[in-house]
Amino acid sequence: MPAHQLAPDITDPAETLAAEREHLAASRAALRAMREHARSLSSDAAGDWVSQQILQALLDQRVAALADHSGTPLFFGRLDRAVDDDLPGTIYVGRRHVHDDRSRPLVIDWRAPVSRAFYQASPSDPMDVALRRRFGYHGGDLTAYEDEPLDQGGAPQHSRLLTEEIERPRSGPMRDIVATIQPDQDEIVRSELDRTVCVQGAPGTGKTAVGLHRAAYLLFTHREKLARSGVMIVGPNRAFLSYISSVLPALGEVKVDQTTVAGILGDHSAPEDPAVSTVKGDARIAPVLRRALWMHIVKPTEGVLFTKGVNRYRVADHEVREVVASLRGTTRYGPGRAALAQRLAHLVLVRMEQRGESPDDRVQDAVARSKPVKQLVEQVWPKLTPQQVLHRLFSDPEFLAAAAKDDLTAAEQALLLWAKPAKSHRSAKWSAADGALMDELGDLIERTAPLGHLVVDEAQDLSAMQLRALGRRCRTGSATVLGDLAQGTTPWSARSWDEVLTHLGFEDGAVTELTLGFRVPREVLDYAARLLPAVAPDLAAPQSLRPGVGSLSVRPAPDPATSLTQAVREALSREGSIGVIVPDASVAAVSESLSRLDHRVLSPDSVEEHRLLVIPATLAKGLEYDHVIVVEPADIVDAEPRGLARLYVVLTRAVTSLTVLHTRELPAQLC
Repeated sequence: MPAHQLAPDITDPAETLAAEREHLAASRAALRAMREHARSLSSDAAGDWVSQQILQALLDQRVAALADHSGTPLFFGRLDRAVDDDLPGTIYVGRRHVHDDRSRPLVIDWRAPVSRAFYQASPSDPMDVALRRRFGYHGGDLTAYEDEPLDQGGAPQHSRLLTEEIERPRSGPMRDIVATIQPDQDEIVRSELDRTVCVQGAPGTGKTAVGLHRAAYLLFTHREKLARSGVMIVGPNRAFLSYISSVLPALGEVKVDQTTVAGILGDHSAPEDPAVSTVKGDARIAPVLRRALWMHIVKPTEGVLFTKGVNRYRVADHEVREVVASLRGTTRYGPGRAALAQRLAHLVLVRMEQRGESPDDRVQDAVARSKPVKQLVEQVWPKLTPQQVLHRLFSDPEFLAAAAKDDLTAAEQALLLWAKPAKSHRSAKWSAADGALMDELGDLIERTAPLGHLVVDEAQDLSAMQLRALGRRCRTGSATVLGDLAQGTTPWSARSWDEVLTHLGFEDGAVTELTLGFRVPREVLDYAARLLPAVAPDLAAPQSLRPGVGSLSVRPAPDPATSLTQAVREALSREGSIGVIVPDASVAAVSESLSRLDHRVLSPDSVEEHRLLVIPATLAKGLEYDHVIVVEPADIVDAEPRGLARLYVVLTRAVTSLTVLHTRELPAQLC
């Protein structure tokens, strides 16, 4: 008998497990049939070639979304409902919907409304559920189950399988947490589309996973709308994106853009003094850019003389000035320029009509494209690129002073000016901070296309100008903003989430704090939290549900190479991934000392799927490893102005054990 038709009197554990395995096999077979059916569909009936291509792309996405990942449980929970209504009495909750050949549901998508009870139901509020069953897996094999009665009152039951799943060693990219979402996380995940949710999440609280699962939930709930407008995930670097890249496909979402701020604003990498980048990242430069752009419009001194055959039509200079004044500042620069040509052409048509002619729209378009009109428009309202405006701003002290007014001090203006100006905007070398300025100017020239939903991770590290660039891509106010103020490592790191939301343009966003961790052991988290009074004194200390006794080891290393090799060998004797996190300047030396051990060095562009990785400290943010070995904390602190915050990040990457090796004295906060 299929498991979805189980009789309630089956109480023998072996029989129950066998029945559940039978249901799993039936569900996998049904999923294969669904995928084969999707493969068999043809786009030929769509009519024209363009429609066929669009339909084929949709069919390909459908096939990809129905992939069965053999090592990933197809369902992870079951609800036995206590009410008799139109819904099935037994519901299996999994990563996607699966039905048999008679359209009977074998697995219900975790995002469906009826599945909410799996995460939210409790003995005090059973939500019409009599029994919640969790399943344990080894690889793709169902090996255990655990029942929790919900209709008998009492205290919530501790779940051994849930704890084991949270603590399960990992290797390779980040996994989804769909089987272990907690009630407070579920509330965030199921927030409405039109809300901006900001999550302040301590290490190990799952804030990144929550953001990704919210994106998956919204795509399920608002599929048609978001398919048109798009969803984008913005992470701190490409290594981080590689680390999270498997989460959404495992949930059946294969068409979500994942990028970095540099991927949006341009991969500009010219070196720059942090003091200069800080001024460029300040929101006060936004009005400076606006003025710098509109200062390129000059007062007209001539009218327009349009000749057609023997007839001449003149628009006086004062009329041109009136048109320019009426357009200036009331529209974006590019459309204003186009409107100027059309307004001038319209005045010419008025002259034609005054002479008894009957010009139509085609005549107006021809006049707008005529040489006299184009010459005047170019003289008064020149065509510009963001690079041209920035080149002039950073090369011409008088122009910068006029654009800056009182928004920037004389000292700040001096910082922005190039010591050796580039000959042209084409030969200029731009920094990462310049990318946000060019994006701001680009939006002033032509409107930036908006997205349906935006997920921004590590948002506390973004400058005000970078946040403005992201905010204009999500003018609908539908965004998920993730981060931890204690992990801010840039010179312009935010001090409050109200500040971040204001720069994004989402002042009404709701800020939610996650302080209860599930991944980082308590012993490790408490050790790292000693740094909090120095890096984020206003934040509450994070807490962990996992005691992690014996998970922390702090060792002097008089012989660094020998101590490191010994620590790595100890980690290799245990199950799970290993991250050796070192000061950036020490990466090559540490890699050399580990030359006899099979390892890889993490690069900025990708995350290596390898058990033993050497990781520069500046790339550790957002990543997790079962066993972390931190080399020379004092050097990590000394490497940058917010080095203590960087060390806090580094010390909170471990999910099983943390070993700290030091030759120098530890920072005072850790002693």
